Amino acid sequence: MESVPADADILPGSAQDVAAPIFLVGMMGVGKTTIGRQLAAALGREFVDLDHAIEDRCGVRVVTIFDIEGEAGFRRRETALLDEYTRIPGLVLATGGGAVLAEENRRMLSERGCVIYLRASADELYRRVARDRNRPLLRTEDPRQRIADLLAQREPLYDSVAAIRQDTVDQPIAQVVRSLLAALPAHPLQ
Repeated sequence: MESVPADADILPGSAQDVAAPIFLVGMMGVGKTTIGRQLAAALGREFVDLDHAIEDRCGVRVVTIFDIEGEAGFRRRETALLDEYTRIPGLVLATGGGAVLAEENRRMLSERGCVIYLRASADELYRRVARDRNRPLLRTEDPRQRIADLLAQREPLYDSVAAIRQDTVDQPIAQVVRSLLAALPAHPLQ
């Protein structure tokens, strides 16, 4: 069997490397966990939600980590776990919405797998998360404006690491997953 150089472009799901990891990025409420689970199932892969992995490791909710350690403490934990999980072959990983804020995290995502940026408008994101009390960054007087501000800050970062961009508005989840499955073979790892 012919070996593939370590730095070669490898298609996720291709004969060269069926284990290339897939990373989902995007804002809170865009559907990373729901879509990630179904994408992983369709590919026969393991799925991990990074925020849930942090909670499991720490034994407390993300909200509690923010309360005790602040956002900076949470982001340190996020980077450490992201480093660990981006090294696992065959994984479908849903990152937290702010994982792209650190340059180190963007580098890991870009270099270690195929990044899918799931998109939705600020209004749609607000509609989806308005009643969710487990979003520490939305504990503000105007959560709708906070979402718009976060999206404006993060959108260029999501876009900078993405190999695939997929809108999640006005499409059933099954259709989004079918679109991603069709797009994956056309995108070599970055």
